[in-house]
Amino acid sequence: MLAERYTGTVDDLGAVLGLQEASVSHGRYYFAAKRIFDIAIASVALVALSPVFLIVAMLIRLTSPGNVIFAQQRCGQDGRLFLCYKFRSMVSNANWVLENDDSLKANFTREWKLVNDPRVTPIGKIIRKTSIDELPQLWNVLKGDMSIVGPRPVQPTELRERYGHHAQMVSRAKPGMTGLWQVSGRSSLSYEQRVALDVQYIYRRSMWFDLLIVLRTIPALIIARGAH
Repeated sequence: MLAERYTGTVDDLGAVLGLQEASVSHGRYYFAAKRIFDIAIASVALVALSPVFLIVAMLIRLTSPGNVIFAQQRCGQDGRLFLCYKFRSMVSNANWVLENDDSLKANFTREWKLVNDPRVTPIGKIIRKTSIDELPQLWNVLKGDMSIVGPRPVQPTELRERYGHHAQMVSRAKPGMTGLWQVSGRSSLSYEQRVALDVQYIYRRSMWFDLLIVLRTIPALIIARGAH
Protein backbone atom coordinates (compact mmCIF):
# COMPACT_ATOMS: atom_id res chain seq x y z
CA MET A 1 0.00 0.00 0.00
CA LEU A 2 1.35 3.39 -0.94
CA ALA A 3 0.97 6.66 0.85
CA GLU A 4 -2.23 8.09 -0.60
CA ARG A 5 -4.19 6.46 2.24
CA TYR A 6 -2.15 8.28 4.91
CA THR A 7 -3.76 11.55 6.03
CA GLY A 8 -1.91 12.37 9.24
CA THR A 9 0.88 14.86 9.82
CA VAL A 10 4.61 14.45 9.55
CA ASP A 11 5.10 14.64 13.33
CA ASP A 12 2.89 11.62 14.09
CA LEU A 13 4.15 9.54 11.16
CA GLY A 14 6.80 7.74 13.21
CA ALA A 15 4.17 6.63 15.69
CA VAL A 16 1.92 5.40 12.88
CA LEU A 17 4.73 3.29 11.44
CA GLY A 18 5.94 2.15 14.85
CA LEU A 19 9.49 3.35 14.18
CA GLN A 20 11.99 5.81 15.57
CA GLU A 21 14.02 8.10 13.32
CA ALA A 22 17.27 6.93 14.89
CA SER A 23 16.51 3.34 13.89
CA VAL A 24 16.22 4.04 10.17
CA SER A 25 19.15 2.30 8.47
CA HIS A 26 19.84 0.21 5.39
CA GLY A 27 22.58 -2.23 4.46
CA ARG A 28 25.30 -1.55 1.92
CA TYR A 29 23.77 -4.12 -0.45
CA TYR A 30 20.65 -1.99 -0.80
CA PHE A 31 22.69 1.09 -1.73
CA ALA A 32 24.85 -0.88 -4.19
CA ALA A 33 21.77 -2.41 -5.85
CA LYS A 34 20.06 0.97 -5.94
CA ARG A 35 23.05 2.58 -7.67
CA ILE A 36 23.18 -0.19 -10.29
CA PHE A 37 19.45 0.24 -10.84
CA ASP A 38 19.86 4.02 -11.22
CA ILE A 39 22.68 3.76 -13.75
CA ALA A 40 20.86 1.13 -15.81
CA ILE A 41 17.56 3.03 -15.95
CA ALA A 42 19.17 6.43 -16.59
CA SER A 43 21.45 5.11 -19.33
CA VAL A 44 18.68 3.34 -21.22
CA ALA A 45 16.28 6.26 -20.81
CA LEU A 46 18.78 8.85 -22.04
CA VAL A 47 19.33 6.88 -25.24
CA ALA A 48 15.69 5.93 -25.80
CA LEU A 49 14.38 9.42 -25.11
CA SER A 50 17.01 11.32 -27.10
CA PRO A 51 14.43 12.21 -29.85
CA VAL A 52 12.17 13.68 -27.15
CA PHE A 53 15.08 15.74 -25.81
CA LEU A 54 15.74 17.12 -29.29
CA ILE A 55 12.10 17.98 -30.03
CA VAL A 56 11.50 19.65 -26.65
CA ALA A 57 14.74 21.63 -26.92
CA MET A 58 13.72 22.90 -30.36
CA LEU A 59 10.22 23.89 -29.18
CA ILE A 60 11.58 25.79 -26.20
CA ARG A 61 14.18 27.60 -28.30
CA LEU A 62 11.65 28.54 -31.00
CA THR A 63 8.89 29.77 -28.67
CA SER A 64 10.68 31.52 -25.82
CA PRO A 65 13.97 33.43 -25.58
CA GLY A 66 16.50 32.06 -23.13
CA ASN A 67 18.38 28.88 -22.32
CA VAL A 68 16.82 25.50 -23.05
CA ILE A 69 18.05 24.00 -19.77
CA PHE A 70 17.30 25.55 -16.37
CA ALA A 71 19.72 24.70 -13.55
CA GLN A 72 18.99 25.42 -9.90
CA GLN A 73 20.85 24.56 -6.71
CA ARG A 74 19.20 21.78 -4.71
CA CYS A 75 20.06 19.79 -1.59
CA GLY A 76 21.54 16.37 -2.17
CA GLN A 77 22.47 13.45 0.05
CA ASP A 78 24.02 14.45 3.38
CA GLY A 79 23.35 18.11 2.65
CA ARG A 80 25.63 18.35 -0.39
CA LEU A 81 24.47 20.94 -2.90
CA PHE A 82 24.22 20.20 -6.62
CA LEU A 83 22.80 21.78 -9.77
CA CYS A 84 19.47 20.14 -10.64
CA TYR A 85 18.66 20.25 -14.35
CA LYS A 86 15.28 20.76 -16.00
CA PHE A 87 13.96 21.87 -19.34
CA ARG A 88 13.11 25.55 -18.92
CA SER A 89 9.35 25.85 -18.57
CA MET A 90 9.15 29.50 -17.48
CA VAL A 91 10.07 32.85 -18.96
CA SER A 92 13.79 33.53 -18.72
CA ASN A 93 13.32 36.28 -16.10
CA ALA A 94 11.06 34.17 -13.86
CA ASN A 95 13.00 34.92 -10.67
CA TRP A 96 12.85 38.68 -11.32
CA VAL A 97 9.09 38.48 -11.88
CA LEU A 98 8.64 36.60 -8.59
CA GLU A 99 10.81 38.97 -6.56
CA ASN A 100 9.01 42.04 -7.92
CA ASP A 101 5.44 40.84 -7.40
CA ASP A 102 4.58 40.85 -3.68
CA SER A 103 1.34 38.89 -4.10
CA LEU A 104 2.99 36.24 -6.27
CA LYS A 105 5.93 35.89 -3.87
CA ALA A 106 3.64 35.58 -0.83
CA ASN A 107 1.64 32.80 -2.49
CA PHE A 108 4.82 30.99 -3.54
CA THR A 109 6.44 31.24 -0.10
CA ARG A 110 3.37 29.73 1.56
CA GLU A 111 3.48 26.41 -0.33
CA TRP A 112 6.64 26.67 -2.52
CA LYS A 113 4.44 26.29 -5.58
CA LEU A 114 2.01 28.40 -7.61
CA VAL A 115 -1.22 27.19 -9.18
CA ASN A 116 -1.65 28.74 -12.65
CA ASP A 117 1.80 30.32 -12.41
CA PRO A 118 1.82 33.27 -14.84
CA ARG A 119 5.55 32.79 -15.47
CA VAL A 120 5.04 29.43 -17.18
CA THR A 121 5.26 29.49 -20.99
CA PRO A 122 2.73 27.72 -23.27
CA ILE A 123 5.23 24.94 -24.00
CA GLY A 124 6.13 24.94 -20.31
CA LYS A 125 2.55 24.10 -19.33
CA ILE A 126 2.66 20.98 -21.47
CA ILE A 127 6.04 19.68 -20.36
CA ARG A 128 5.30 20.41 -16.69
CA LYS A 129 1.95 18.61 -16.79
CA THR A 130 3.59 15.53 -18.28
CA SER A 131 6.81 15.89 -16.20
CA ILE A 132 8.83 16.01 -19.43
CA ASP A 133 10.55 19.09 -17.98
CA GLU A 134 12.27 16.80 -15.46
CA LEU A 135 13.87 14.46 -18.02
CA PRO A 136 17.27 16.26 -17.89
CA GLN A 137 17.50 15.00 -14.30
CA LEU A 138 18.45 11.65 -15.82
CA TRP A 139 21.87 13.24 -16.20
CA ASN A 140 21.81 14.08 -12.47
CA VAL A 141 21.04 10.42 -11.78
CA LEU A 142 23.91 9.24 -13.98
CA LYS A 143 26.28 11.64 -12.22
CA GLY A 144 25.17 10.34 -8.82
CA ASP A 145 23.56 13.57 -7.60
CA MET A 146 20.09 12.02 -7.66
CA SER A 147 18.36 8.66 -7.74
CA ILE A 148 15.46 7.43 -9.82
CA VAL A 149 13.40 7.15 -6.60
CA GLY A 150 13.82 9.30 -3.51
CA PRO A 151 12.61 12.34 -1.61
CA ARG A 152 11.82 15.54 -3.53
CA PRO A 153 14.88 17.60 -4.60
CA VAL A 154 14.32 20.80 -2.60
CA GLN A 155 16.13 24.12 -2.32
CA PRO A 156 18.38 24.80 0.71
CA THR A 157 16.01 27.41 2.18
CA GLU A 158 13.06 25.10 1.64
CA LEU A 159 14.76 22.22 3.47
CA ARG A 160 15.82 24.41 6.37
CA GLU A 161 12.56 26.28 6.86
CA ARG A 162 9.93 23.68 6.02
CA TYR A 163 11.38 20.30 7.06
CA GLY A 164 12.51 21.34 10.55
CA HIS A 165 13.96 18.49 12.62
CA HIS A 166 13.17 16.03 9.82
CA ALA A 167 15.65 17.71 7.45
CA GLN A 168 18.67 15.68 8.55
CA MET A 169 16.86 12.36 8.23
CA VAL A 170 15.43 13.14 4.79
CA SER A 171 18.89 14.25 3.66
CA ARG A 172 20.21 10.74 4.25
CA ALA A 173 18.83 9.74 0.85
CA LYS A 174 19.60 11.08 -2.59
CA PRO A 175 16.66 13.07 -3.94
CA GLY A 176 14.66 11.27 -6.61
CA MET A 177 13.20 11.95 -10.03
CA THR A 178 10.09 10.27 -8.69
CA GLY A 179 8.89 9.27 -5.25
CA LEU A 180 5.87 8.92 -3.01
CA TRP A 181 4.89 12.52 -3.76
CA GLN A 182 4.77 11.73 -7.48
CA VAL A 183 2.34 8.83 -7.10
CA SER A 184 0.26 10.37 -4.30
CA GLY A 185 -1.04 13.61 -5.75
CA ARG A 186 1.99 15.79 -6.60
CA SER A 187 1.05 19.48 -6.60
CA SER A 188 -2.42 18.83 -5.16
CA LEU A 189 -0.81 17.93 -1.82
CA SER A 190 -0.24 20.40 1.00
CA TYR A 191 3.35 21.08 1.96
CA GLU A 192 2.89 19.20 5.23
CA GLN A 193 1.74 16.15 3.26
CA ARG A 194 4.72 16.39 0.93
CA VAL A 195 7.11 16.41 3.89
CA ALA A 196 5.27 13.45 5.45
CA LEU A 197 5.64 11.46 2.23
CA ASP A 198 9.39 12.12 2.11
CA VAL A 199 9.72 10.99 5.73
CA GLN A 200 7.64 7.89 5.05
CA TYR A 201 9.87 7.00 2.10
CA ILE A 202 12.97 7.05 4.31
CA TYR A 203 11.29 4.66 6.74
CA ARG A 204 10.09 2.24 4.08
CA ARG A 205 12.68 2.37 1.30
CA SER A 206 13.86 -0.89 -0.20
CA MET A 207 14.46 -2.11 -3.74
CA TRP A 208 10.97 -3.61 -3.87
CA PHE A 209 9.43 -0.37 -2.63
CA ASP A 210 11.47 1.62 -5.17
CA LEU A 211 10.31 -0.68 -7.96
CA LEU A 212 6.69 -0.35 -6.86
CA ILE A 213 6.98 3.46 -6.94
CA VAL A 214 8.49 3.35 -10.45
CA LEU A 215 5.65 1.14 -11.67
CA ARG A 216 3.08 3.45 -10.07
CA THR A 217 4.76 6.51 -11.61
CA ILE A 218 3.93 5.46 -15.17
CA PRO A 219 0.11 5.64 -14.83
CA ALA A 220 0.43 8.75 -12.65
CA LEU A 221 2.27 10.51 -15.49
CA ILE A 222 -0.14 9.25 -18.14
CA ILE A 223 -3.18 10.71 -16.36
CA ALA A 224 -1.12 13.70 -15.11
CA ARG A 225 -2.67 13.34 -11.65
CA GLY A 226 -2.07 16.34 -9.41
CA ALA A 227 0.08 18.12 -12.00
CA HIS A 228 0.03 21.92 -12.43
